[in-house]
Amino acid sequence: MYDMYDAYIICATPRSGSTLLCGMLAQTGVAGQPDSFFRSQSTDWWAKHWGLPDRTKLPQLEFERVYLAATLREGKAATPLFGMRLMQESLDGLCNRLAGLFPGTTHAPLVLQQAFGRTLFIHLTRGDKLAQAVSRVRAEQSGLWHRAPDGSEIERLGPPQPLRYDPQRIGQILQKLKTDDQNWNEWFTRCGITPLRLTYEALSHDPAAAVAEILRRLGQDPVGARDLSPPVAKLSDQINRDWITRFRAAPHPLA
Repeated sequence: MYDMYDAYIICATPRSGSTLLCGMLAQTGVAGQPDSFFRSQSTDWWAKHWGLPDRTKLPQLEFERVYLAATLREGKAATPLFGMRLMQESLDGLCNRLAGLFPGTTHAPLVLQQAFGRTLFIHLTRGDKLAQAVSRVRAEQSGLWHRAPDGSEIERLGPPQPLRYDPQRIGQILQKLKTDDQNWNEWFTRCGITPLRLTYEALSHDPAAAVAEILRRLGQDPVGARDLSPPVAKLSDQINRDWITRFRAAPHPLA
């Protein structure tokens, strides 16, 4: 029997399957509605979405207080659990923003626990990091980050551009992905955290089984993972495979 938790944080890197996992956990109806609430580039968007006062018109601590309260409401979505996605590059910013609300607490896990309650950390990684890097570079070029199973676009961050093989950019992203995963692992070790480990490969092969295991670890009935539908479609195709083959034949020095 697993312990009960109040919250979970999906510790990820871009293009590791986190959007798929967030969507499926939300579908269970018992695991909140996880999203990237503490991505610094999205703070103003979330604040406007929630109808919060402009952060330039509030003392910083007061803004962080109302922002955290709104985050908890959104991330719980009237379920027993709060869920959140966190990229490695946003970790320090999250801890710094919350630290001011809980003075006297410097240990990061304790700060997060005071903010969110007892938290399960889920480390989501992708074994094939070259495929992950290629996926990231293609999304940057095309502007399309996610598509629904019916083919419609659900997340576009820029206008489409002609796709071109860019080994330098692939090498840069590949190195960053390796570094980010290493930094996650070092942070877990330093903080004495034993995360639930999940791979993109296992998630994409059997999403329901991955979600069921997470629910079990969270102390919820895994039956909630039945009859779930993946909310996003795979975008990789022959272009991705061709770029991977070319890069493996002549890897960029940065990788």
